[in-house]
Order: sequence, then structure tokens, then C-alpha cells
Amino acid sequence: MINSPTTPADTSLQSNRQIESGFSPWLTKIVYPIGNYLLLPGFFREIEIIGKEYIPHTGAVILAPTHRARWDPLLIPYAVGPYVTGRSSRYMVSADEMTGVQGWFVRRLGGFAIDTNKPSIASIRNSVELLHNGEMLTIFPEGNIFRDGTLHPLKKGLTRIAMQAESLKPGLDLKVIPISFHYEHPEPRFRGRVSIRIGAPLQVQTYQQFSSKTGAEKLHEDLTRSLLDLNQ
Repeated sequence: MINSPTTPADTSLQSNRQIESGFSPWLTKIVYPIGNYLLLPGFFREIEIIGKEYIPHTGAVILAPTHRARWDPLLIPYAVGPYVTGRSSRYMVSADEMTGVQGWFVRRLGGFAIDTNKPSIASIRNSVELLHNGEMLTIFPEGNIFRDGTLHPLKKGLTRIAMQAESLKPGLDLKVIPISFHYEHPEPRFRGRVSIRIGAPLQVQTYQQFSSKTGAEKLHEDLTRSLLDLNQ
């Protein structure tokens, strides 16, 4: 069979399909209880959560966690999800993790694809729209998993999205919340421990007094500082 060439329109449609995601009511009713009451407590001997009070139960929020293991996206709902705040988080997920069976599940549990090296305009626009709808969005600002226990340079997509969302909808009162994961072992082991440390929110509207570039730089610096403090 000869494949027909991909046209710009085809590429656009593929890009739009990549960011289609949502929450499947029947799937969440199965997955969340299994994760919260069986899988996570069964695997980890202790799950410590510090700072749950910083997570608002309503309004636009960006969760900005460090990325230390594939367990991180499962632990976020455990720490701040429906059974804690009554809300679920949407996720930016690297495009290579959105294939096959895993991709099928991720799309139905709030995840949408993004090129971590060069985020598309469509993915940024989708993120801004989610925040304008008052949703909670998880973005791993380091971009990849790092197991060495140190904070790696943050990519600037998160601050770009945050500043754009607030500027396009003044009074949004968007909050960026730093989160730091600490596993007992670099490669999480059965019956090991994990600590999830949640920091004080950064109020994005306070950075709007500066130019968009300066405000984004200051937000980036403050988020880096907050994550460094939590990482100690």
C-alpha cells in the first residue's frame, strides 16, 4: 500500500486530535478507588503528604511538581485529587507516552499530549482554555524524569502559559503551586516510602505589574526558588 503524503490540513487535524482529552465517568469510578485504596497503599509502606492546605478546592490552578518517577502522576490524585479536594487535575503528558493502551487510558483520565522540547500553539491554547474554565492543570516543569534528587532547570512553558492565562482573563486569580516528590530510593521499591511536599501558592496576578517578559522571568525564578526549598 502506498501512503498518501500528509498535507498541512492533515497535520493540523492530527495536532487537534492529540489534545483531545477528558474524564471518562465510568473509568474514573474504577481507577481512582483502585489507585487510592489498593495500588498506592499496597506498593508504598508510607505516603507522607505535607502542605495539603495549600491546594484550593476551586479556581484555576497549575500544579508544578518535580518529576522523579512514573509513580508521580498516580500520586498527585492521591495527594490532592477527588478524595482530598473534590477535583481532578488535567495533565500535560509527553507525546511519546500517549501511544497504545497507555495513551488510551491517559486521554480518558485528563491527559493531553505535548512536545516537551517545542510545545505547539495548540497545546498552549488548550492549557489556557482549561485554566480559564477554572480547572486544575498539572505541568512537570523539568520536562522529564530525573532520579538524581536534584532540581533540574525548569522549562519556561509553564510560566508562559500562566502569564498568558492571567493576562487574557484579568481577575482569574491563577495560582501556581510547587510540589516536590521524595522517594526513599531513586528507583521506587516495593514497600518503600515517599514524601510529597506542597509549597505555598504563587499568585500569578502579582507578576502582571511587570512587562510580560519580566513577569514571566520573575515567576520562573520564584518557582525555581520554591522548588529548591521544598527539595531540601
